[in-house]
Amino acid sequence: MIQTPEQTVSGSVTVAWNNPLSSWLSAMLHCFGGGILSCILLAEPPLKFLTNHTNILLASSIWYIVFFCPRDLVSQGYSYQPIQMLAAGMKEVTRTWKIVSGVTHASNYYRNSWIVMITIGWARGAGGAVVTSCEQLLKGDWKPTGNEWLKMSFPSKVTLLGSVLFTLQHTQHLAMSKHDLMFLYTIFLLTVKVRMMMTKSIPMTFAPVEDILSRMLFGWQQQFLWGEKKPDVKPSSNGTASSVSKPTTEELDAAKRHAKKED
Repeated sequence: MIQTPEQTVSGSVTVAWNNPLSSWLSAMLHCFGGGILSCILLAEPPLKFLTNHTNILLASSIWYIVFFCPRDLVSQGYSYQPIQMLAAGMKEVTRTWKIVSGVTHASNYYRNSWIVMITIGWARGAGGAVVTSCEQLLKGDWKPTGNEWLKMSFPSKVTLLGSVLFTLQHTQHLAMSKHDLMFLYTIFLLTVKVRMMMTKSIPMTFAPVEDILSRMLFGWQQQFLWGEKKPDVKPSSNGTASSVSKPTTEELDAAKRHAKKED
């Protein structure tokens, strides 16, 4: 919820001042969107997160001091990079706990279903972005480039990876204790996040792995079709290759008739 000075141009502060209730609801959806989405997928009450009064009061307090602090002291303090790194580290630690709780919660309903546990773990860890997209759609601010279903962001992809790993560990297909896996996964998230913030670079992507899997699973048929449509290549006089199409039967008949007329 904390907005840096560069992000305040989006109008969040203006919306909070003009319509505090709408701003508060958007903040709660962003904070508890993963829990709401996982409850919907498991046919549980979507407002179940409201029963945790401590988390609601904590999130509401942070929302209030961010947008209504005198002289905007909170946003100015958050503009310092050490504070941003500390907040980012706390966020990634929370992400790990959300994934683990989602996988564990799903296993209580579907003990041997890998897909359900992976889905709920991903929804609990990265569902906030999906619910926020739905909220933007209702407000009329939805953009296709920000849709997590059509174009997954790096946090969503790394959350999906973590959900798969913790599901394998929970089903005892990964020979590693839960605490060790949580420690290694959190260190990985923190390392990537700190590197991004220190170097101001784009997030590390899974493009190479995605490209290899795409070629292995879906690219062979396209290559086969391309091979069938490949034209005949004939070297030209200057040494370069040129494509030459074979004359059809109609073209040959027309050429013969034209030759007879000339005779």
